[in-house]
Amino acid sequence: MSGRSQLDEIRDAIEGGDHERAVRMTDAILGTRPGDDAAHELRARALMGLGRLAEAERDAKDAVRLDPEEIRYRELLAEVLSREGAHHEAAAEYARLAKNDPRQTTWTIAEARERLGAAEPAMGVEAARRAVQLDPRNGAAQLALAQGLARTGDARGALLAATQAAELLPGDPSAREALADARWLADDDRGAFAEFASLARELDGGDRQRVTAKARALYRGEAGWLGRATAAIGPLFSWALRRGWLRIGS
Repeated sequence: MSGRSQLDEIRDAIEGGDHERAVRMTDAILGTRPGDDAAHELRARALMGLGRLAEAERDAKDAVRLDPEEIRYRELLAEVLSREGAHHEAAAEYARLAKNDPRQTTWTIAEARERLGAAEPAMGVEAARRAVQLDPRNGAAQLALAQGLARTGDARGALLAATQAAELLPGDPSAREALADARWLADDDRGAFAEFASLARELDGGDRQRVTAKARALYRGEAGWLGRATAAIGPLFSWALRRGWLRIGS
């Protein structure tokens, strides 16, 4: 069987979710051809599918080392780093990709998101602004800008960018949450709370917990003594919020 057909079979295994088999097959190839960059790439993807991120990072770096000009390998490395929580390093990889092709907004947006994950909001805003300049009608770019500006405390800028993002990405939960965050920052507490409450009714799991926590913090500062007592009991507050029984403002 040729090397090409072996790689195709490995790709099929990864797409089918058989990551263990893909790892075994790439191990066999690398045992005889340790300098096979494509095999390192596929092994990294299979390991990532198994959640073995440290090993995936090593293989992704090997693929990059063997062929530094292959964009696909650098994208893979950035993705692995992001999943590991190494957001600063992931941002640097995306920035390197964007520098080589500054017209590619996807990498610049990815850099902006990773900068936020790395607690580097000012750098995230800078990257997001570059993406918006390249494509003002890109909802993901406007969203990244809104999130970054909110983190830096720019209420007016965050509200403008979040409004654009919500218009360009109608119904998108992340855009709606960013708009609620911006409204809260701009002291539109009533509008922010209403959106958080709406999201809490629609989302599940960690996303619901996050927006509920924001609604709870906002409610504590605005409600009377009875409202504060309700907010003090987490399950009760969550239950009442999802049923639309809680309001703030007139």
